[in-house]
Amino acid sequence: MLAIDGPGGSGKSTIAKKVAERLGILYIDTGAMYRALALAAHEANVPFTSPQEIQEFLTNLKMQYGVSPAELIVIDGKNLTQRIREHHVSKLASEFSQILIVRNHLVDFQRKLGLQTFCVMEGRDIGTVVFPDAFCKIFLTASLEIRARRRLEELKQKGQNNFTLEQVLSDVQERDRQDMQRKESPLKQAGDAILLDTSSYTIEQVQDKIIEVAKKKASEHGLRL
Repeated sequence: MLAIDGPGGSGKSTIAKKVAERLGILYIDTGAMYRALALAAHEANVPFTSPQEIQEFLTNLKMQYGVSPAELIVIDGKNLTQRIREHHVSKLASEFSQILIVRNHLVDFQRKLGLQTFCVMEGRDIGTVVFPDAFCKIFLTASLEIRARRRLEELKQKGQNNFTLEQVLSDVQERDRQDMQRKESPLKQAGDAILLDTSSYTIEQVQDKIIEVAKKKASEHGLRL
């Protein structure tokens, strides 16, 4: 298990996916899972304040991950891969991910998925909670402004042009606050994780560094990567 954690806009999704491709192993985007469940719950009118209704919702849903690149995340037969990247879903995911039964449900799902094969798993609590014994842990970060600019560019590429840098910066800052201060599995760097600031590096340079570190760690643990 190669665990990559970090705040939104640090580049972890793009980088983790590319690293997995270059290493020829499975890529697991845990953030997509939280986004998909939050969106599905919202559209099913499940109150985020009702543990009983949330538990019933989680018990009855069917979630599929990694069916194909075009179907990364499917909930009850609905392909949500594209829709979870809409800007408003970030806020829903941040709220939904603070609920203990939601986190427990997805941590269990993520562990089962991660134990099936060698993989790169990225999120916000992989190295601290989901797989604390991962052989290699990376914590990616970048300055707040850089992360906001990246997020704004991503939205524009998806045709969402009605946001300003100030709006996105405020949203990223608020998401950081919620992720770092939540009671359950807050975002933080694992004690044995390697910190990489991506602010002034290209995606390729960060990939190269992670692969270099991962191969060294794998060798130390007697693993072949």
